[in-house]
Amino acid sequence: MNVLVINAGSSSLKFQLLDTNTREVFAKGNCERIGIEGSFVGYTVNGEKKQLDVDMPDHKTAVQHVFEILKAVDKPIEGIGHRLVQGGWYFPESKVVTDETLGWAREVAPLAPLHNYAEADVIEICRDMFPELGNVIVPDTAFHYNMPERAWRYALPRDVVDKYHVRKYGAHGTSHRYIWRTVDEFTNHETHKLVSCHLGSGASLCAIEDGHCMDTTMGLTPLDGLIMGTRCGTVDPATVFYLNRVGGYSIDDIDTMMNKKSGLLAVSGVSSDSRDVRDGAANGDANCQMALDMFNYRASQLIAEMAASMEGMDTMAFTAGIGENSAEIRAAIVDRLGWLGVKIDPELNDVRSDDPRVISTPDSSVKVLVVPTNEELMIALDVEALLG
Repeated sequence: MNVLVINAGSSSLKFQLLDTNTREVFAKGNCERIGIEGSFVGYTVNGEKKQLDVDMPDHKTAVQHVFEILKAVDKPIEGIGHRLVQGGWYFPESKVVTDETLGWAREVAPLAPLHNYAEADVIEICRDMFPELGNVIVPDTAFHYNMPERAWRYALPRDVVDKYHVRKYGAHGTSHRYIWRTVDEFTNHETHKLVSCHLGSGASLCAIEDGHCMDTTMGLTPLDGLIMGTRCGTVDPATVFYLNRVGGYSIDDIDTMMNKKSGLLAVSGVSSDSRDVRDGAANGDANCQMALDMFNYRASQLIAEMAASMEGMDTMAFTAGIGENSAEIRAAIVDRLGWLGVKIDPELNDVRSDDPRVISTPDSSVKVLVVPTNEELMIALDVEALLG
């Protein structure tokens, strides 16, 4: 089935057209700086990279350019899948777009206002432009929705929790689900307790037992858990009150600070990109080294926490930008788990490949893998399953 996968952000729109049977990607690209001066579309069609410098005042214009670009591909679009960052309490699984489900996406948008509203708008545009095509919503939160209540419930008054739907929702669920599927096949179904490590500019861990999410590190929003590129990760909640009352920062100021000005960027004082931070550390920058030390320390702590939620782990998998590409960070994290008997082979760890691979030693207590993620394929497979 030829599926168009769309992932709309506040000022961007990524797209990919692929065949779910052959897994061939016919076209992919990203509309960048939507609503901002200097907007453009970088894309690859039929193996040829191109860039279109064009004014895109809104997502509707961006989608129109995407469909114009896709005319160069001699493949019919048979369904459209939409990544939704926050499915809230309505989406324990992916769902076909109807007036009702689209309304749900908008209703839960306050939990992810920069993304949900944009994606809901794009869904409407796709329905208007191609009413004959089916659309499917694939929420990032769905995989985590049915984790045990002891993991998702916050110790807040029940009336508050129930009225405002306050709970752990998690994120990166589509990626974690793909990692489980791939690891399960790769290990001939011998994996039962997997800690999936999605480490990138946004980062989260997930404890997966026999295909079911048992816990994850992100919470009500993607701010919780690991230190990330610009997000602070877990801090004492009272920090917000303190900065507001004593520092004079508004709630919006603190929101921006914790989401966009913290993390590796804040500690290193150099960049939110781990590659720049590693370069700085290699050149003797103490702040960059501290940023890496904190990232690795926190990741190892939370891996152990995820394992505790399953009462053990037999497999770990690194994925996403940092997890797939930084042998140095993988080694540093695993080194801190040596007390659990986890070991990796330095030579295997240094291998670069687009395929899943084992990097642990034969005597390691836990099998450690590197698995390139493919959220677009996972979304496309959901479209195929729901639309046939």
